[in-house]
Amino acid sequence: MHKRLQKNDVLFLSATALLLAAVLAAMLLFRGKSGKQVVITVDREVFGTYPLSQDNVVRIDTGTSVNELTIENGTAKMTEADCPDKLCMHQKAISRERETIVCLPNKIVVTVTGGGDSSLDAIVN
Repeated sequence: MHKRLQKNDVLFLSATALLLAAVLAAMLLFRGKSGKQVVITVDREVFGTYPLSQDNVVRIDTGTSVNELTIENGTAKMTEADCPDKLCMHQKAISRERETIVCLPNKIVVTVTGGGDSSLDAIVN
């Protein structure tokens, strides 16, 4: 026996579809702009800043660990790590402002920035 959709079912499905469409639109609208550089920090100290426009392989040697960040075609990806879990290597390549790659065991954070003054988050009047 088939049940027919009742008015409340149709209203619920419509509201759910609208909510999902709004969330998707917000995600696309507020997605970060393409970044210009990556900032690598090791144990909260800046290790280096590298442009995304220039292909490069950065060896991050902290003295106790070694990671390798590959910058290629405007994206950055952790391609080598000597940490036990290697989760940083499984994170997606980053290219948009405020995207990060984190290697917790080695205390390495790679963040995409716009290339301007990153010390200011907003303009205050």
